[in-house]
Amino acid sequence: AVLGAIDKIETFGGCIIADSVGLGKTFEALAVMKYYNLRNDRILVLCPKKLRENWLIYSLISDVRNILAKDRMNFDVLNHTDLSRERGTSGLINLETINWGNYDLIVIDESHNFRNNDPRKNTVSRYQRLMRDIIKTGVKTKVLMLSATPVNTRMNDIKNQIAFITEQNDSALSDFGIPSIDQTLRKAQQKFNVWLKNNHNDNINRDSLVTTLNGDYFKILDLLTIARSRKHIEKYYDVSDIGKFPERLTPIPKYSDFDIGKAFPQMDNVNNLLNELNLKFYSPLYFVRDDKKKSYEEKYDYITSTGSVFRQVEREDSLIHLMRVNLLKRLESSIHSFRLTLKSLLDQTEYLSEKITTIHQNEYFETDFDINEVEFDDDRLEDLIVGGKVKVLLQDLDLVKFKEFIDDDKKRLQELLDMSAVVDPTRDAKLKDLKELIIGKLENPINEGNKKVIIFSAFADTVLYLYEHLAHWLHEEHQLYSALVTGGDANKSNMPNCRLDLNSILIHFSPLSKKRNAIFPEEKKQIDILFCTDCISEGQNLQDCDYLVNYDIHWNPVRIIQRFGRIDRIGSVNDKIQLVNFFPNLALDSYIDLIARVKGRMQLLDTSATGDDNVIDETAHLNQDLEYRKKQLKQLQSQVLDLEDIEGGISITDLTFNDFKIDADRLSPVEREKFQLTPKGIFALTANNLDEGKKGIIFCLKDIKVAMDGDKLSSNIIYPFVLCYVTSEGEVFIPSTNPKRCLDYYKKLCLGHNDVIPNLVAEFNQQTKSGRYMEGYKELLDIALKHCKGASTEMGLNSLALPGISRLSQKNIDTPYELISFLIIK
Repeated sequence: AVLGAIDKIETFGGCIIADSVGLGKTFEALAVMKYYNLRNDRILVLCPKKLRENWLIYSLISDVRNILAKDRMNFDVLNHTDLSRERGTSGLINLETINWGNYDLIVIDESHNFRNNDPRKNTVSRYQRLMRDIIKTGVKTKVLMLSATPVNTRMNDIKNQIAFITEQNDSALSDFGIPSIDQTLRKAQQKFNVWLKNNHNDNINRDSLVTTLNGDYFKILDLLTIARSRKHIEKYYDVSDIGKFPERLTPIPKYSDFDIGKAFPQMDNVNNLLNELNLKFYSPLYFVRDDKKKSYEEKYDYITSTGSVFRQVEREDSLIHLMRVNLLKRLESSIHSFRLTLKSLLDQTEYLSEKITTIHQNEYFETDFDINEVEFDDDRLEDLIVGGKVKVLLQDLDLVKFKEFIDDDKKRLQELLDMSAVVDPTRDAKLKDLKELIIGKLENPINEGNKKVIIFSAFADTVLYLYEHLAHWLHEEHQLYSALVTGGDANKSNMPNCRLDLNSILIHFSPLSKKRNAIFPEEKKQIDILFCTDCISEGQNLQDCDYLVNYDIHWNPVRIIQRFGRIDRIGSVNDKIQLVNFFPNLALDSYIDLIARVKGRMQLLDTSATGDDNVIDETAHLNQDLEYRKKQLKQLQSQVLDLEDIEGGISITDLTFNDFKIDADRLSPVEREKFQLTPKGIFALTANNLDEGKKGIIFCLKDIKVAMDGDKLSSNIIYPFVLCYVTSEGEVFIPSTNPKRCLDYYKKLCLGHNDVIPNLVAEFNQQTKSGRYMEGYKELLDIALKHCKGASTEMGLNSLALPGISRLSQKNIDTPYELISFLIIK
């Protein structure tokens, strides 16, 4: 993988390493960086702030934690957020004086954070800054990107990441049969949308997607990415030197009520109450008077790159719907988190109501300001302004209507707050279930002596609540130390002498994987229970732990997989690992229906990665999306998923030939020479060992008149070669447009068979008189050729069995083929 990445970087100027979670992308990148260090190249690592220490450690030669100290790695580390700053320092680097254009190689960790290049008015985004000041400025900059999910829910997610490699040159891959990267990705997205629309039954599979997509999309991924899955590592690699993956136990689903006393209503009833909230204080533009609307449109609306108008008032409507979803998700997380949000919203309504009541006393209230000329940092106008990023003047609003909406919300919020107040920690049913779960784990450890548990929540309020009500109990009753990690400065731990920075806490929680003996050799105490948010769901190795609890289910299952990837790692000290998922105590269909009602008829402006403005009518699209989410949630209830297992999701490992390239790279010079001397027309026999497999033949053909033409490449990525699987009944089982699937079957059917299978050869010789009568196989070849070219062909009966070049007659076909090999499946 490292040599492959270097080759792609040297050939194309960049590479995306898209290995699944837990496969060591960081160390692959460090090996690539070592190569460029030896060339005296200047290297910059750009990473999320929470992963800064993970990278920085390998540049500190004198630090005992640096296991690569002998390599004397030299590189700078900056945070993704530093791209939004013009001054200040990041570590020892002065952002005001740094020469951004002086780096020969930039390594972007978690590069999926740059999937989008959203339009900004009057500001430069992080993506634009990275492209302008680092990639395009100064010396030629090579790019290495790391992400387990560079392609997630949209085929064109990868477009903006590829642009870092090509410096936005749309024709950069024209020499490889890709005349336009942009057009290729657009076509792929269109075909994916059609596939998504047409495939909404329970039997959906990604093979039909792979067949649908053009070969040139696969070609782009194949040229610029390296992707390996856990399944590939387990199946094709010798892991005896690096350790195995732990066994995943069947996930435990937990369905918890809110209130032990049953006084608090069920989730769907609470949602009905939430729907009565108008929350229009999130949309002050809604109340702007007609005579002032034009000025606000001039200030906040703008035309996007595709010519459509971005209307800020519509964005604010979307924010209201998102707030309703957020309220529901916080309720699902914990009654405490829900209550805090209600209190915050109530405080906002009271503040605004009071402000409207007293605003007429302001000396500038009667002044007719133009919003386009107002300086918002003018202290004299502070009391006249409401709004966050989108600010409005109170005198420009219909204040009577505004106050009516606010007061109505204030009343309803108070009612909800009073209802939730009765559920204190002693009546919190979900908290009680978590305590029982921890007790059960401690009394029946799944690995001897391992008491460690990670509890994830999407909300910092929830994990703080859990820590405050469980940490003391865990120490007093079970002599276990706990810690809280939320990504900010609010980390906590009751372990003596434990510093509260993120890395110190994680070192004490996972001392083996974090090499604590080298840092704190005298320390014997450990943190056993870790309460955390998604601030550590990426890039952390916490494999000392064998038990992970999702206290709330993230709406995107990819996040669940990333969380579990903290403990589900190759080389784990644990034989088994356990995942526990808390679900709402609601039937799944009812839960999905509930989410559908929350979203309602919301119109979403989806500025896709190809730059297309696509307004999605939720009434047309929502049911389909929710159907996929329902399938994903069903999967999560019964199995631990890999990225490539998610229904309706996309994994690059489905789309590239890296597995086979790795196998080819492992061939010895002697084996390579043997392949070169192998005559064309050679064949082998194997037995069907797959439930989904069929008796038949996999043909490998080659177009003699090779022409690297976009049309041919678009239908077959391995052109001029063609693979086609035809069943013994004459059905095209795997078409020529899906060579990846053909190769997968080829490998699985032949795996473990290094020698000829005598009984199959004997059966074949009896049927064909030792290859003299091949009419049945000729008919199957004719079907394959007609499928590939749409033309009838003729071939000598015995040519299949004879070595040497087998060419089709040019009588009925313009382009001759030669038969390279075929595999007969019995």
